[in-house]
Amino acid sequence: MTLAPPFRKLMLTAHITFSVGWLGAVAVFLALAVTGLTSHDPPLVRAAYLAMGLSGWFVIVPSSFAALLTGVVQALGTPWGLFKHYWVLVKLLLTVAATVLLLVHMQPISYLAEVAAKADLSSTELRGMRLRLIADAVAALVVLLAATTISVYKPWGRIGNWLERRNAPAQGAATPTSWGQYVLLGLLGLVVLFILMHLLGGGMGHH
Repeated sequence: MTLAPPFRKLMLTAHITFSVGWLGAVAVFLALAVTGLTSHDPPLVRAAYLAMGLSGWFVIVPSSFAALLTGVVQALGTPWGLFKHYWVLVKLLLTVAATVLLLVHMQPISYLAEVAAKADLSSTELRGMRLRLIADAVAALVVLLAATTISVYKPWGRIGNWLERRNAPAQGAATPTSWGQYVLLGLLGLVVLFILMHLLGGGMGHH
């Protein structure tokens, strides 16, 4: 299926808009998380965590799903394909992983927002959970920036070409792009490990 040029441009515009919006919303979320942890002004702390809950459910979550959906539609409707190039596949996996972890972490975010709405938080109350929100926001920024970088540089080439090189007889030195395969495998391994650690550990719900 190939999209008509006007619809393809519409999907590309929507994908860029939602992806950039997701990245910007996470950056704001990080600023709010740092403010909630470090500020000694109770009303400001309360406002920060209330804003985190609202922005999480009404901005970050919708943006993540919209970016994922428009990205899949765009890949399927263009010659890039969804499983033809490594950079498309890796970006898809990173987006899915970030979306899954976001949903896992929305429970403690909502809990903190509820606690802040009822009473002031002391500097030590739920500190572990509040620190974890900062760490997760930083991790999300790294993943989203990695996905953005991959979409710009489009590394690693076609999946079929690499399989052909692997099956062909050895002809001297390794190809110039062989290092990219190790980066790819390492990146995918880290994503899988990160997801398993959070899902098996129940996310942040035990803090």
